[in-house]
Amino acid sequence: MSGFEDADTEETVTCLQMTVYHPGYQRSGIFQSIRFFNREKLSSSEVVKFGRNSNTCHYTFQDKQVSRVQFSLQLFKKFGSSVLSFEIKNVSKKASLIVDNKELGYLNKMDLPYKCMVRFGDYQFLIEKEDGESLEFFEIQFTLSTQPLLQENNWLPEPIPECGGYSSSSTQNNSPIEMGENEW
Repeated sequence: MSGFEDADTEETVTCLQMTVYHPGYQRSGIFQSIRFFNREKLSSSEVVKFGRNSNTCHYTFQDKQVSRVQFSLQLFKKFGSSVLSFEIKNVSKKASLIVDNKELGYLNKMDLPYKCMVRFGDYQFLIEKEDGESLEFFEIQFTLSTQPLLQENNWLPEPIPECGGYSSSSTQNNSPIEMGENEW
C-alpha cells in the first residue's frame, strides 16, 4: 500500500467568508489586528467576539466608537440536522446591530443566514457561509473591501419607518430573540 492509500480522509471545514468595509480603513488602522486573506481555524466550542477590547475579543477594531464587545458568533447544530449554523448576538449596550434589515438590540440574537449583511455604525460586513463536515473546527477568512458593501452588492436597506423599527421582506423567519445577560 502506498502512503496515499493509507492517508486519512481530510474533513472539509465550515468557513465564514467575511468581507469588511469601513470608510476610514486606510487612515485610521481600524483593522490592523485582522489578518486578511488567511483562513483562521477555530474550535467549534468557541464563542467568537468582535469589539475593541483585545483581552476579551478574538477580533478587535482600533476604534473608540466600537463597544468593548460589539457582537459575538457561536456555532451550533440544529436538532436533527448535520449542518452547522451560527448565531449572531448583539453584545453592545450602545449600538444596535443590523443583520440584513433586522435590528438586534442589546442581548438580542438570531440565526445567521447563509449570506447576509451585518452593520453597526460605519462598519459593514458581508458574511457568507461555506458548509463543511467537521464538528471540531470552523474557519473564518477576512477580505477587505475598498468600496461600501451596500452599494457594491446592491444591498439596499429598506427605509426606516417613522416609528423607528426595521422590517424585512425576507421569507426566512430569523426573528431576534430577547435574552437575559447570562444566557447564550
